[in-house]
Amino acid sequence: MQKKINIQNKKARFEYEFLDTYTAGIQLTGTEIKSIRASKARITESFCEFNERGELFVINMFIEEYSHGNFYNHNPKSERRLLLNKRELKKLEKEVKNTGLTIIPLKLFLTDKGWAKLNIALAKGKKLHDKRETLKDRDNKRDLDRIKKAYK
Repeated sequence: MQKKINIQNKKARFEYEFLDTYTAGIQLTGTEIKSIRASKARITESFCEFNERGELFVINMFIEEYSHGNFYNHNPKSERRLLLNKRELKKLEKEVKNTGLTIIPLKLFLTDKGWAKLNIALAKGKKLHDKRETLKDRDNKRDLDRIKKAYK
């Protein structure tokens, strides 16, 4: 039984407000998938972008070089194509171009079949006061949990 790979972008929940989420496959090479299976990937600074042909790519996703890969190894920060339906791609491209939204990767995981998938979200950036509200809510929740624990 293989262990569950679950690489998350925790910073995204604080920086962005999510409007819609999708699950996309990733086009990878052999050494890239081996590094992901070893949990050697990061998506914290990554984002998604369309090219001139209407294909969606994830940019700045770091996948560490495979330790046993010799000269067949991949480039750690290369662009990787995301696999979605044409209808979903057109909808996302229209939203990004017309309203100025961005596409952010949320979670990188492996399916039961061993395929790498990426949860992406159509997101709108939060303003400074929204971020302060998030911090305030988080602190209040933490304080309430401490009080509840003290009374039990």
